[in-house]
Amino acid sequence: MQSLKGTAVVTGASAGIGATYAHRLARRGYDLIIVARNHEKLGALARQIGDETGRQVTVLQADLSRHEDLERVEALLRSDTTVTMLVNNAGFGTFAPLLQSDPQKMVDMIDLNVTALTRLTYAAVPGMVERGRGSIINISSIVSLSPETLNGVYGGTKAFVHAFSTSLNHELKNKGIRVQVVLPGATATDFWEIGGLALEHLPAGITMSAADMVDASLAGFDQGEIVTIPALPDIEEWNRFETARLAMATQLSRAHPAQRYGIGG
Repeated sequence: MQSLKGTAVVTGASAGIGATYAHRLARRGYDLIIVARNHEKLGALARQIGDETGRQVTVLQADLSRHEDLERVEALLRSDTTVTMLVNNAGFGTFAPLLQSDPQKMVDMIDLNVTALTRLTYAAVPGMVERGRGSIINISSIVSLSPETLNGVYGGTKAFVHAFSTSLNHELKNKGIRVQVVLPGATATDFWEIGGLALEHLPAGITMSAADMVDASLAGFDQGEIVTIPALPDIEEWNRFETARLAMATQLSRAHPAQRYGIGG
């Protein structure tokens, strides 16, 4: 029987944060379409979730860095009227310094973290607006606020996700569409090993489990947060930051340069 909550599409779902979202959303009553490159892992995850929850789980093998695969997922998002949620989790990063990074790998990162996420969102949102319901959850990172922390191109891609999500929320909040952007800190996934750094070499006390990260993010979603920072102890710090940003926005465009530059106008 089709879920009353509809279908959640989760990208990068074969492991880590994406697989955890799949588990949690199925328990919340969503049917799933799980997307990733590894068909074997997706199949095992689908069977496990189906057995545990009884929800319908559809496997869609796709490498979102490949144009033809991305187009297949876009087509599904445009045509499947049961889709009520898109979790844009697929992506990759690195902590290598900019000048020690392969430029082509940086372009590949932009293609996946930015271009694929943007195209999937554009594929999903019009139908959601037409149906009057839907949710977009975009996984960014704390490096969108702290680009000095890791590789700058990675930080730039996550800053895009943050800004894009903020703008989406501004445009869609009165159309029945929820937009949340999640800013995880260091999370215990294969991100670090793929980059060549074992988890145990990270500073003590900064790494959150994927389960805790996703549970906190969904709690933030339930509380109506637009920006969720799972590790931030005091939400008032974010509120002050956002209030200052919005206040400064009214001062950023004027007919003449600021007086401190000494340029007559």
